[in-house]
Amino acid sequence: MWIDRIVELERATRLVAIKHVSMAEEHIHDHFAPTPTRDALPVMPMSLIVEGMAQSAGILVGHAHDFAEKVILAKVAKAELSREATPGCTLRYTATIQSLNETGASTKGLVELIDPANGYPDGSPAQPEVIGEIDLMFSHLDRNLSGAEYPEENFVFSESFRTLLRSSGIDTAYPIP
Repeated sequence: MWIDRIVELERATRLVAIKHVSMAEEHIHDHFAPTPTRDALPVMPMSLIVEGMAQSAGILVGHAHDFAEKVILAKVAKAELSREATPGCTLRYTATIQSLNETGASTKGLVELIDPANGYPDGSPAQPEVIGEIDLMFSHLDRNLSGAEYPEENFVFSESFRTLLRSSGIDTAYPIP
């Protein structure tokens, strides 16, 4: 999972999630391995930042109909990121629904980075820096145009996601297929 907590959720409208980037994460180590002229550069790969937005927006789309639909990422319409996230930073994902209908949804996403190293001399915290925009399209799998049928279990919203929702204070009383 590429988000740690949901901090805001407005049904079928907006979701804000955060991800704390840590050296304890396996993918961070030696992402750019050391060379004879440069030390190793531990970063969170940009592809995983896009995946964090996909998970955030996917939860927003699924929550819009109480997770009754199997939601899958259908298209990355736009993914622009200006920098990597390094250990100690926090990513803040803001996903908003642009359109939502019976076959799927489109979302706009804003990625912000909070780098504690960029705090102010007076001790006030660092301000978020916008580092990207990620626009995504999702499909409700059971309403696909091919008419194909899929198993009832929801392979996107797993027990890990239920735990994330519960720990973020989001009602999971309705069944997630």
